[in-house]
Amino acid sequence: MKAHSEYHQRWLRRPVSTYWWLEKPAYFAFILRESSCMFVGWFVIYLLLLVRAVLDGEVSYRQYLEWSATPGILFLNIVTLAFVLYHAVTFFQAAPQALVVRAGRKRVPPRLVLAGHYVAWIVASGLIGWVLLAGRA
Repeated sequence: MKAHSEYHQRWLRRPVSTYWWLEKPAYFAFILRESSCMFVGWFVIYLLLLVRAVLDGEVSYRQYLEWSATPGILFLNIVTLAFVLYHAVTFFQAAPQALVVRAGRKRVPPRLVLAGHYVAWIVASGLIGWVLLAGRA
């Protein structure tokens, strides 16, 4: 049986390598960013487990802390931190292209949009750190 007939058009499909994403640094960065979503998901699950442990009482919370201190979970959380930071930075770098901010009739320069994201991140991190450290004093 023929793959096509004179009444059926053939499509030009170039074969794509399984490792196409290794051909250019931009492709690799794209795949790395998309893969980082799995680590963002793990971070959410880890925090939900923490909330459950706190709600279940002191014994459950202590067991959670012991589990969190195991080498495998500790390593996973360090890798997760790196990927979450990479995810955030690449998100902020894409923001000026995706977000058009106008002040009156003028467009806000992309660098200011990017700077605004980083300033908001620093302020939010500072507030969270202050709240967490204020409880220790």
